[in-house]
Amino acid sequence: MITMLHTPNSFIPTIAPQAHPQPHTFIFQRDRVLLRESDQSLPDASLLASLGISSQRLHPVGLWQQDYYQTAWVEHDMEAPPGYVFLSMRALFGVVGDDFLGLAGRACQLAEWSRTHQYCGACATPTELKAGERCYTCPSCGMVAYPRISPAMMVLIRKGDSVLLAMHTNSPYKRYTALAGFLEAGESIEEAVHREVFEEVGLRVHNLQYFNSQPWPFPHSLMIAFTADYLDGEIKVDESEIAEARWFGPDDEWPETPIGVSIAASLVNAHRPPGR
Repeated sequence: MITMLHTPNSFIPTIAPQAHPQPHTFIFQRDRVLLRESDQSLPDASLLASLGISSQRLHPVGLWQQDYYQTAWVEHDMEAPPGYVFLSMRALFGVVGDDFLGLAGRACQLAEWSRTHQYCGACATPTELKAGERCYTCPSCGMVAYPRISPAMMVLIRKGDSVLLAMHTNSPYKRYTALAGFLEAGESIEEAVHREVFEEVGLRVHNLQYFNSQPWPFPHSLMIAFTADYLDGEIKVDESEIAEARWFGPDDEWPETPIGVSIAASLVNAHRPPGR
């Protein structure tokens, strides 16, 4: 059974810091989180002081199972303390529980937002946190910076009883999956689907149907998935984006499932023929 990356159902997000005797802290070094080597659990609260993490680098994440979670970031050259290791988020797939992974994904995006917005992008003045909001402001020019979310579309194209799967040129996983791409400024999700499909494989589609969505902390994406029906055209790949694309039907040997906990795995498996 494929499960998508998600925040736990019982999770309660918080913006204001909580007075909790034993907070759980995600400590990030860019996209790598500090965990115990022995069991991949979060460090003790006492470790914060020894690492010299200031309160300005701490941000509330929320409450889960009556416990309070917060997130922080450290410099890229800091060494992990004895007994701990920095692990990339991708390395945690299939290693930690799905609920914990979903919470870590949210914490990762918040830590990256904080790390990259310590100074104003317009005038380079040190920024300040706005009370009551997840927002940095510039006291000099008034620039505001909320956590960045980059929407991306994904689409599985159907043609009769076959679907189109592609191998993306720059993907860290060399596996066949659905087409995907980021939205451009001023573009709707549906417009992005039509544009990306034509640009990447030279096809035209219609009958778009929403499938599902998923946060994807690499580093701050929101994946919005669709199905669509083939309309016309012959496959002609943009080699800078797509290494290979082809139709897979019920009589074909289907490729390996895309990485677990991803919306791509759910989308492809929802259309995988029995036994394939």
